[in-house]
This record gives sequence, C-alpha cells and structure tokens, in this order.
Amino acid sequence: MKHSPRLRTALSCTALVASLGAGATACGGGGNPLSARPYDAAQQVAFNQAVGRRPVDPDKPLEITAKAGGGRITDVTAVDTYGRRLAGELTAKGDRWHSTAPMAAGVRYTVQVGTEDERGAPGLRTLTFDTTPAKRLLNVVFGPEAGKYGVGQPITAELSEAVKDKAARAVIERGLVVQTPPGVEGAWYWVDDKHLHYRPKEYWPAHSTVSVRSNLEGVRISDRLHGAASKPVELRIGDRVEVTTDAAAHYLEFRRNGEVINTIPVTTGKPGFSTRNGVKVVLGKQYFVQMRGDTVGIGGDEYYNLPVYYATRVTWSGEYVHAAPWSVDSQGYENVSHGCTGMSTGNAAWFYENITEGDIVKVINSIGDDMDVFGNGYGDWNMDWKKWREGSALLKGTPDGRSPTDQARLRPQV
Repeated sequence: MKHSPRLRTALSCTALVASLGAGATACGGGGNPLSARPYDAAQQVAFNQAVGRRPVDPDKPLEITAKAGGGRITDVTAVDTYGRRLAGELTAKGDRWHSTAPMAAGVRYTVQVGTEDERGAPGLRTLTFDTTPAKRLLNVVFGPEAGKYGVGQPITAELSEAVKDKAARAVIERGLVVQTPPGVEGAWYWVDDKHLHYRPKEYWPAHSTVSVRSNLEGVRISDRLHGAASKPVELRIGDRVEVTTDAAAHYLEFRRNGEVINTIPVTTGKPGFSTRNGVKVVLGKQYFVQMRGDTVGIGGDEYYNLPVYYATRVTWSGEYVHAAPWSVDSQGYENVSHGCTGMSTGNAAWFYENITEGDIVKVINSIGDDMDVFGNGYGDWNMDWKKWREGSALLKGTPDGRSPTDQARLRPQV
C-alpha cells in the first residue's frame, strides 16, 4: 500500500519517538526548553526600588536581583524616553545586575530582564517606571543661529550655570553632539566656566552641513544638577572664502575655493592704531554705520565722526572692512586708518556682496598686536590644534579661563 508523503513523515516520526523513548523527541520542539516562549519572570527577579508605584530617585542606582531558587539573570536592557541605554553590570553568576551610571531625571525607563530557570527555559520580565524630575536644570544655548556661514564659523555653547568640576565638564562634552562630514576632526574648548567653542582641526569643508544638539536632557551632570532640553542648530557651509590683507603691501587678496578672484588696494591702521594681525572671522555686515572716535576712546586731533557704508565687521571692538572714500589716494600706498581696512566705495560694495558671516579674513605684516583668541570676536583659528585639544575636558589639559565676548566693547572704530 502506498502512503502520501505527509503520512510517511508522520509514521517515520512515530517510529523514531518509539526508538528514542519517552524522554526525547526529534520532531517538534515542545521538549526543548530553549525553543519555548519566554515565561513571565515576575516572580523570579526583584528590584531595589518600588518601580511602577511612583517616580523613583534617579540618583539612586537601579539594582535587579534573582530570587533564591529562581534561576539566574541572563541579560538586562534599560532604555529611557530618548532611546538612551542605561549602563550596567551583571555578575558572573547571574544573580545580580546593577546600573553603573546615574539614571536620567524626568524620563520613563523601559526595562527588560532576561532570565533562565534550572532547566534552561528562558524567562522575561518587562516593566516601565518614571524618574522624578530634576530640581536644578542646566540649559545650553548654541550659536550661531541656524543659517548659511563661511568655513571659519565656530560653534558656541553657553551654559546657564558655571561648571568648574572636570568630571561634570566631561559629562557635558559627551552630551554636546556635533555632527560633521565624514573624516572631519573637531573638539570643544572651554573658554571659561560657562562658555565653550567647537571648531574642526582645519576649516569646515565647503558646501557641507554641520549640526549640533544636546543629548543632556535629564542626564545627571553633578549633584542635583541635570541637563535641560536644548534647541539644536544646523549650519550650512558655503564656499571656502579666504581674504588675506597684507598691511605692508597695502593690498587685499580675495580667494574663493582656492582661486584668487579679486585683488583690492587698501589702507590699514597707521602707527598707534595698527590693525591686528591674525585670522579673524566675519561677524556680520551693516550697510551703514555712524562711526565716532569717542566710542572707542579716541579724541583730540584723532577724533572722527563719519558715515560709513558697506561695513563688514571682524572684531567686537570695532574693526571693520569698509568703504573709505576719504582715503582713496592712500589706498595701495600707505596706512592711514584707525585700525579698520579701508577701500574705495566701489570695491567695498563688491566686497560686501561677496563676503558672508563666518568667512575668513586674515591680516599679515601689520605692526599691530595679534588677534585675541577669545573675547574680541572669533580668533579661534589663531590657536594651534594641539593647544586647542588641551582645552577639552575629554582630552588633555585645562582651559585658559579667558572671558568670552565683552558686550560692553561693541563699538566701531575706523
């Protein structure tokens, strides 16, 4: 008699079961404990906090233990509202798991505890609980505002509270996430206790996108201080514009993406008012500025009160690149300004239209002082990369403690 394939399989399985005995099966996984669906391990594990009843203290470590005679814990995952995993450690025997980092405040955790009993059958315990909100919050405000910038634009972060402790600073740095193009190396630098700057080793790649966000919401920074939500910022980087002003040659060279596209005769600061040497970053543009000497402490025979057009600002203390029709005869020949870079109105209009906030303006061969790294605009690029890295709490060294921009000095000079 012929049997169908299905019937032959059933008969073969029956025969094999008979030959193996009642204690084993080769067809169907019902007898293999590892093939079973995880059982509810609620009675197998215990938590050190009264989870599920009321919000728990995030500063208290989370501990999960296997009850006596209930098998062992195989793995634990604890994930908060924002998808951040809570770090923890499981003993070799599987009898205890404890968190090795503080929980976040004011969030909800979902915890999954994997177990197995004496037979090796898997169990699973899943629960959620909230943590109490933080009493003190650290706010972070990023700068500049979202928009299009040049390749020299640093990212800034201003904290609502001063942070001096190195360990707390390291927590903050880890939570300030800067997304850059592949292969771009960058680092934060602590300007002082409340201000950080971020820049890459080299200028940003042209036509790239850079973004910064905080991952500190709810994260414990120090005793009873937790991170608050922050607004992210995205920067669109334009062409690579590099301007070099040679104060000795009295000419300005304008490069875009490595190509010289204009050379302009200029005048810079005369002796006693010499233009600062070094790399500066364009801070903004103003079509018209009324410039007065007394706003920067200049009076007497050197006093001026002039309407200035096509003004591109490069320092907070009042250094601009602007139209200076009164000094056209000196442009290309001698330095006669009070620190600014002057040019004809036509050249200034062209410069104004082709320069962008965040572009690089470098001055060389001036007899003036060097540009400050911090405090008078963005002189960040005047610090070498090795020293910059030393200003990071995650890398080596400590910051120099100098103050950021002094708003009281926001005055023009010509």
